[in-house]
Amino acid sequence: MAKRILITDDALFMRVTLKNILTQNGYEVVGEAANGVESVELYKQLKPDVVTMDITMPEMDGLQALKEIRALDPNASIVMCTAMGQKNMVVEAIQAGAKDFIVKPFQPDRVLEAMSKLAA
Repeated sequence: MAKRILITDDALFMRVTLKNILTQNGYEVVGEAANGVESVELYKQLKPDVVTMDITMPEMDGLQALKEIRALDPNASIVMCTAMGQKNMVVEAIQAGAKDFIVKPFQPDRVLEAMSKLAA
């Protein structure tokens, strides 16, 4: 069965890129959020299998949104999306419960590897 994914990124281009990679490979994108506040709300409504979470966003950053979603659902599967050079934030995100991370610009093979690890 297709995994249900919630994509969170403040850049529309990044959301579209990620959505295309996922949908072309059998995943269902159930929602898109432009910031952490939207992501937390959509998580409650949609109950996705996996959330992709940009780290740097307005209103609520990815680290805060990760913590809020994990507080709602300790089993939430969240994959952080990071630009190069955000290593400290990635480490903090993994310690806060993120399951994996993918680096921008997105490499389809790496995105699918992260998703299949969570599907296992």
